[in-house]
Amino acid sequence: MRLSSLVDAVPAAFRIELPHADPVIRGVTYDSRAVTAGDLFCALRGAEVDGHSYLHQALELGAAAVLVEPPVEGLELGDCPALVVRDSRRALAPIARCFYGNPSNELNLVGVTGTNGKTSVTYLVESILARAQRRVGLIGTVEIRSPGERERSLNTTPESLDLQRALRNMRTRGVDAVVMEVSSHGLELQRVAGCRFSVGAFTNLSQDHLDFHAGMDAYRDAKVRLFRDHLAPGASAVVNVDDAAAPAFVAASRAAGAQLIRVSRLSDSDAEVALEHAEVRMDGTRARLRIGSDSLDVALPLLGDFNLENLLVATGIAVGLDISGDTLAEGIAACPQVPGRIERIAGETAGEPTVIVDYAHTPDAVAKLLATLRPLTDGRLITVFGCGGDRDRSKRPLMAQAAARLSDRVLATSDNPRTEAPERILSDAAVGLDKLELVAPERLDATESGYSVIVDRREAIQLAITMARPQDTVAIAGKGHEDYQIVGRKKLPFSDPDEVRHALRLREAP
Repeated sequence: MRLSSLVDAVPAAFRIELPHADPVIRGVTYDSRAVTAGDLFCALRGAEVDGHSYLHQALELGAAAVLVEPPVEGLELGDCPALVVRDSRRALAPIARCFYGNPSNELNLVGVTGTNGKTSVTYLVESILARAQRRVGLIGTVEIRSPGERERSLNTTPESLDLQRALRNMRTRGVDAVVMEVSSHGLELQRVAGCRFSVGAFTNLSQDHLDFHAGMDAYRDAKVRLFRDHLAPGASAVVNVDDAAAPAFVAASRAAGAQLIRVSRLSDSDAEVALEHAEVRMDGTRARLRIGSDSLDVALPLLGDFNLENLLVATGIAVGLDISGDTLAEGIAACPQVPGRIERIAGETAGEPTVIVDYAHTPDAVAKLLATLRPLTDGRLITVFGCGGDRDRSKRPLMAQAAARLSDRVLATSDNPRTEAPERILSDAAVGLDKLELVAPERLDATESGYSVIVDRREAIQLAITMARPQDTVAIAGKGHEDYQIVGRKKLPFSDPDEVRHALRLREAP
């Protein structure tokens, strides 16, 4: 493909200076280490790394052309043609789309946005579509996968180039439907620019990512873009109308001319999909749904009252895709455990406490997790939680308040401290634990209602499981499926499920 074709794909308003030559472009990359001869290297400015600092490396490896932003003075590009644009990240999206031949036009795309529940909804929809004999791809926080292929995710919504490459690879492998998580970052940074979704869905909105967005209104408006800007003609829009932010999503859906499918937990709601009855148990959930004028009984293998909300949204998506009731029920029943989402980790002997690992890392998610476990717990509810470093500080005491309100014992520990001192993060969180008594870790088991601080996450998990009795439940919140801990700028191996299994083995040892 000629460079001129990629230049033409970039809106004229984005361009500042056009390249002086028109070489053949054999690949596109924004990683200077991955450049091969004939590539277009796109220099992106990130929060920590500026791709413009690696232009010389890209040129040495044979880049045929570069995409850059001002200022360009002092850049030694030699004879290499350069496309100068106002924002290289926003220009990358149409370039990627053009280079990979607009793969989203050949697929049924389902996009799920919201603060919590996106991963579980996408797993449910994937299972439903597979039962409907569709070849399905999934893109989200945990992984990118399609039949016979999977890889770990770096972002909830991949960078535009990675997204378009993944969609083209899936289409080449015969995939005809893709269900994906669409984050506020992905929408704000134009990662999904040019994608047209057959169904867009909204789960809920609560405080998160305020280190990136200017406030809750900006955070909501970023998510609304899925419905305002990215729905295909004739698309369906699924909205959880029980959420306070729902009116903005309903209005955007109607303005886009989408078929609106409202879902609600209220049995007397006039929503198109509503919950008539549910029984939540430690081994899963049984529910009766009203879909239009019909009722459907389903068995959901996922634990948690909040998964009823995810079930409703997934059902709404299935309605938008014209999936039959029988297929819907079969797909729901076949849904696998979602990694790190209220995932029960069991040891090998009797008399163990119930241990749950969950990705809950917002105040609302922590509250929902513990509210689910509280009535299912015969003994004490022991919660281990932490807050991420270099992220929204205001949510730390709110997460702690949720833990304090619903737990019998709390252990505050590190999550991903990143470049912040863990002690500072825990000090912020401790403000929300002021109604509990701060005790030394060795005294926590004996206290009636208290909390302890252990910076080392491994030690905190081990203490919680060591002190737990068979009738107790231990909730490990914050990291879920992640198999690393970010300390400074390094990703160190660390897995909550693995640490739980190790702690259970230590508990069993004589």
